[in-house]
Amino acid sequence: MNSSQYTFLNSQYKIPLVGALRTSIAQKNIAFHTPAHKQGQGISQSLKKLLGKTVFTADLPELPELDNLFAPSGVIQKAQELAAEAFGAEKTWFLVNGSTCGIVAAILATCNPGDKIVLPRNIHQSVIAGLILSGAVPIFLNPYYDPLWDLSYSITPNSLKQVLEENSDVKAVMIVYPTYHGICGDIKLIADITHRQGIPLLVDEAHGGHFTFHQDLPPCALSMGADLTVQSTHKVLGAMTQASMLHLQGTRIDPQKISRALQLIESTSPSYLLLASLDAARQQMALHGKELLDKTLKFSEKARQQLSQIKGLSILDFKKPINGFYYLDTTRLTVNITALGLSGFEVDEIFHQQLGITAELPMLRHLAFIISMGNTTDDITKLIAAFQILSNSYFSPHLPIPPFPHLPIPSSPHLPISPRETFFAVTEMVDLNCSIGRISGDLICPYPPGIPILMPGEKITDQTFEYLQTVLALGASVIGCSDSNLQKIKVLA
Repeated sequence: MNSSQYTFLNSQYKIPLVGALRTSIAQKNIAFHTPAHKQGQGISQSLKKLLGKTVFTADLPELPELDNLFAPSGVIQKAQELAAEAFGAEKTWFLVNGSTCGIVAAILATCNPGDKIVLPRNIHQSVIAGLILSGAVPIFLNPYYDPLWDLSYSITPNSLKQVLEENSDVKAVMIVYPTYHGICGDIKLIADITHRQGIPLLVDEAHGGHFTFHQDLPPCALSMGADLTVQSTHKVLGAMTQASMLHLQGTRIDPQKISRALQLIESTSPSYLLLASLDAARQQMALHGKELLDKTLKFSEKARQQLSQIKGLSILDFKKPINGFYYLDTTRLTVNITALGLSGFEVDEIFHQQLGITAELPMLRHLAFIISMGNTTDDITKLIAAFQILSNSYFSPHLPIPPFPHLPIPSSPHLPISPRETFFAVTEMVDLNCSIGRISGDLICPYPPGIPILMPGEKITDQTFEYLQTVLALGASVIGCSDSNLQKIKVLA
């Protein structure tokens, strides 16, 4: 171990926020401040039976010794500095409103009303919130589409280069890296192309927070030149749900604008349970990330090898690079099940209700599973056994492939009306089957993953209508629509 490694590990042992919270709990001061339950003394018995009382002793407000999230100068500042060091950033912000608030803040900090921003079509719905709040105008790029798997990958460098040549006034570029299925685009070249325009590259890296800590995973976005990344620390690392981080490097984005934007959209009463979990998750990965991910990757490889031998299944891999896509996060397991004559939604229901397995994301042709450091050998064994049961019950070599529709791909990068204008426009409700050709006032997402099928301000097409009807009939959940049953849809009047 060289001196720089020793210094890094020595500093990363520290957990300043967790330590300060522990000290505050031990003081046992009489509380005449929020929250009203007074460290668990006033919680309901039903909640106490469910969670125990201990967790509530740490549910404290912004006491003097616990610092202030929006003007940190003490333990929160120290914890964020350690996180920046661990994740390779120049500055890091802890987020308690999930990655959603980080995505919105990134747009608010880089785009004024009317400014153009380049986005992949398969962005998360939080980006639409950022467009509505900022007034930025999106230019959508269709990511590379794999018809065999019915999967959208990432935007390609060539498509980005072309759109920037046609729109010299673009103020920022945002990409998804990795996608929900672990697919990573050529982020180094995308960053280079973006920076030649003198603008920042923003990265929705919600599912890539672990990349920094293992050489067999794709490279993290910051190491490839991204200016800003937002990571859902709870999705792939050990933080509590809703706890995320925003990382920044370079001079293309003003950090003060990030701070001001976060003050607009984050709670003024941040949960110290979430903040402390970020501090602890950072320490865990800085000290033990390599060994934890060694185990995770071994579990994933075992699942991949054995599932690929089961009849009727195929596993997404990049053993042969596809159209310039080289990196795949192999802790994300995507299993195609169409040869069983079932949809992913049907398999998900069978697994969840009958076989004790819950997937991360079912879609028409496949299911995605997240394998993480929290899984065990027994988990992997049961997952393989469940797929074997499924194959034994449904596979037939003569079974026809279900005629599922493919994801609708819009033909234009521009919306007829911006999301902000649509949000404030006069709308009306019409029957879904009368909506073709109208402009949608709703943001409609099969959920998860929360990727919009229909944007507010977008024209409703035959393909969109057919796809929504199919996924609804097969059991998908659709959010964002004014009518939860999607019998009617909000359109511009």
